[in-house]
Amino acid sequence: MLKSISFLFLFVSLTHLSIAQKRYTISGTITDVSSGETLIGATIRLQELPQSSSLSNSYGFYSVSAPEGRYLLTGSYVGYKTYTDTVSLNSDMVLPIAMQSQSTLDEVVVSVNRKNNKNISSPQMGVEKLNMSQINQLPVVLGEQDVLKSITLMPGIKSSGEGNTGFYVRGGGSDQNLILLDEATVYNASHLLGFFSIFNSDAIKDVSIYKGGMPAEYGGRLSSVLDVKMNEGNNKKITVQGGIGMIASRIKVEGPIVKDKGSFMISARRTYADLFLKASSDTTINKSTLYFYDINAKANYRFNDKNAIYLSGYFGKDVLGLQDIFGTNWGNATGTLRFNHVFNNKLFSNTSFIYSNYNYVIEGLDRNDGFKATSKITDLNLKQDFQYYAAYNHNVKFGLQATRHDIAPGDITTTASSSFNNKHVEHRYGYEMAAYASDEWKVNDQLSMLYGLRLSSMLLVGPGTFNSYDAAGNITVSEKYNSGEVVQNYLNLEPRFSVSYMLNEQQSIKASYNRNTQNIHLLTNSTSSSPTDLYVMSSKNIKPEIADQVSMGYFRNFKNNTYELSAELYYKNLQNQIDYKDAAQLLVNQDVESQLLYGVGRAYGAELFLKKKYGKFNGWVGYTLSKTERKFEEINDGKYYPATHDRTHDLSLVAIYKFNEQWTFSSNFVYGTGKAVTYPTGKYSVGGHTTYSYSGRNAYRQPATHRLDIAATYEGKPGKYFQSSWTFGIYNVYAQKDPYRITFKDSKTVPNATEAVQTSIFGVPIPSVTWNFKF
Repeated sequence: MLKSISFLFLFVSLTHLSIAQKRYTISGTITDVSSGETLIGATIRLQELPQSSSLSNSYGFYSVSAPEGRYLLTGSYVGYKTYTDTVSLNSDMVLPIAMQSQSTLDEVVVSVNRKNNKNISSPQMGVEKLNMSQINQLPVVLGEQDVLKSITLMPGIKSSGEGNTGFYVRGGGSDQNLILLDEATVYNASHLLGFFSIFNSDAIKDVSIYKGGMPAEYGGRLSSVLDVKMNEGNNKKITVQGGIGMIASRIKVEGPIVKDKGSFMISARRTYADLFLKASSDTTINKSTLYFYDINAKANYRFNDKNAIYLSGYFGKDVLGLQDIFGTNWGNATGTLRFNHVFNNKLFSNTSFIYSNYNYVIEGLDRNDGFKATSKITDLNLKQDFQYYAAYNHNVKFGLQATRHDIAPGDITTTASSSFNNKHVEHRYGYEMAAYASDEWKVNDQLSMLYGLRLSSMLLVGPGTFNSYDAAGNITVSEKYNSGEVVQNYLNLEPRFSVSYMLNEQQSIKASYNRNTQNIHLLTNSTSSSPTDLYVMSSKNIKPEIADQVSMGYFRNFKNNTYELSAELYYKNLQNQIDYKDAAQLLVNQDVESQLLYGVGRAYGAELFLKKKYGKFNGWVGYTLSKTERKFEEINDGKYYPATHDRTHDLSLVAIYKFNEQWTFSSNFVYGTGKAVTYPTGKYSVGGHTTYSYSGRNAYRQPATHRLDIAATYEGKPGKYFQSSWTFGIYNVYAQKDPYRITFKDSKTVPNATEAVQTSIFGVPIPSVTWNFKF
């Protein structure tokens, strides 16, 4: 790996030295002029040198190099007016850029010549960046805006189902998505058993999802990276905003710590479903609890042009209780401390210390038979990332990462008189480490490449007793290890490569190959996210999951970059996939690895995406045609069978119309092939009880799902100090009853007949009203 990195830098250095003409560099930070927030992914370009364009990084920093001369420098960012400035470049210079946002109506007039075609020229494939203003206008259940629900409207990303925030990307499992909140891993991103996500839209600044060519700086998951970044806060003035909805209310306060140098942001949200329970006349219900809350906080301080520090955190919890009979709570806590340093106008550094915790508690509250079950996973992570603008056509990234995992699979403690037994499952400890390097090389005006390597390592360490099992699940070897002693070590090299060739300024073709490995695995009997999801590390029995993905695509822009069209094909090969045996006991089981099966998988498909970015009317159409299969020797006679989340067709239509300055209307329609399921093909009676015999694994389909949602937002006339809006929505307009679960039972009216019983979460239109305010 070190030799590869050394070769990369030698190559870049020789390329740089080969440039005969002296070059100078313009660098700086790009911010919002009214709030001081840094802008991520803004395009900076010297008009006379089209190849000189550069994107601001995750902290707003940019760097552009060019020969000595006089240039027209432009900056562009979706939803902002184009920035222009004439610069005389005869030495290196620092140029901070402040850009001004604009309304959709202004955009029609101002943006006459849009040069932002990075979706065409960039070699990066399979990446989508979500516009938060669009997300906040989409119709959602009960009016709660949701990042996770919004990304499932993109091609290649499929929802886990109604009332669930889980998602599948290009055939991967729901645990094969890396979800980051300010660089901290989020293990369970759902609230209220999956009806809502933990992401409060008021606190979110930027959302990007990588589903294809994953950059080398990301790792640890097979299918995708959802990178969510929180707002930094307004460093100009104090502002307050929030909203009151049918099921939850939220508030955000932000302002300067020191004007123009530092700022803070605090956002909180809470549901009040438990208040409605208290209105019930049923004692069991009115003494029950059902709510969630979350808090986002962030602060930053810029010491000077070269040094800045950021501190951010999230804390959220769900509480569910049934009178004094049963109770459970689960939640996430994250913390990130980052230090940015600009060594010079070409070398940028970010150092991060990251904490992440997910835990759950389940309690049986009966005095005579009480118990308490707990589980958690805790990560401590250190990251050192560098970005080096080696030359005008080379953007190099490299760094190191190290994460310590502490997994407590589960404990059960009981009252003295309980019929349950105390159980303790040993903690598992491990270290994930990685080194990476990548380079985005603009070979010429037509050809660009993004190539890199990631070396990942997983060390499982003691203390504890570790078993090896045969195919039947019997212990073959049992060994005890002391604290810090290495039990198992896995080392994997992950090459990443993608290339873009521009046919002209408006169209290009791209191709990519990526290898990813995963050492943290989810064990669950459910197809949806559950508070009791169990995580395990790679071990003597569980090998790292591996995915190799190749993809290619055609990309084109129309009408001055107003429309974007893409068509992508992909094939993904999956190794060391995990399933469980029939009737497997996964929870609070020291020998849980004896319950597992190991196999392979494959996924392939085509994705079409058409998006209108600008104007009074915008939106997109996404369609996916795909196949996802798994193969285990012990299942389906060792033949490939459809994965549960295999869906042949997946369609989404999104439309947003800005009627005038006051009214905005939006709608979305979704359609998907039904889930693959295993249905009974026969039955027999034993002792008066019906027992079913089943078909091959996932040989049948649930009915197709489809739904139409609509919404309207009314913006009140802005006052000097106060502004408000109303959002009205209807979820499931035509009362579609999509299947959540289908079960079978004996008919009570027809002898020997079997009835299929469908359960639907939403069978009626769900209206919502939310009042939003800002001052």
